[in-house]
Amino acid sequence: MNFTEKQEALVKNSWEVLKQDIPHYSLRFFTLILEIAPAAKNMFSFLKDSDEIPQNNPKLKAHAVKVFKTCESAIQLKEKGEVVVEDTTLKYLGSVHLKKGVIDPHFEVVKEALLRTVKEGVGENWSEEMGSAWALAYDHLAAAIKDEMKEEAHASSIGSN
Repeated sequence: MNFTEKQEALVKNSWEVLKQDIPHYSLRFFTLILEIAPAAKNMFSFLKDSDEIPQNNPKLKAHAVKVFKTCESAIQLKEKGEVVVEDTTLKYLGSVHLKKGVIDPHFEVVKEALLRTVKEGVGENWSEEMGSAWALAYDHLAAAIKDEMKEEAHASSIGSN
């Protein structure tokens, strides 16, 4: 499915709003992930054995910013026809997601959290069309990570024979 100029503008403009306060929105994004799927806490070594409120965890704050900024790569969809993430970053993401046992439903949780974060961030400027544009951009990013996970799994299975 093609990413239209209008969809690109909706994503870019809303991302500009979110970029005004990346620390806040990235933490909100991760808080939503944990609200939607509390068991996800166990997938993060820095949260697993902690009763600390996630918002107070400095490692989570740093991780959240890094993950949230990866979403920015989805903005290039119109220009390049695909989501472009540096090969090294994509390989790393594939490897980490594979090791942590990330499966399709996890990607859906993250997508829901991202859409809710964007909706909160842009407030009254939110529209269903904006949500659809972000969903499409996220789906492309998730597909790139899943492809890398498959390659990593395939390489691991060859290496273990």
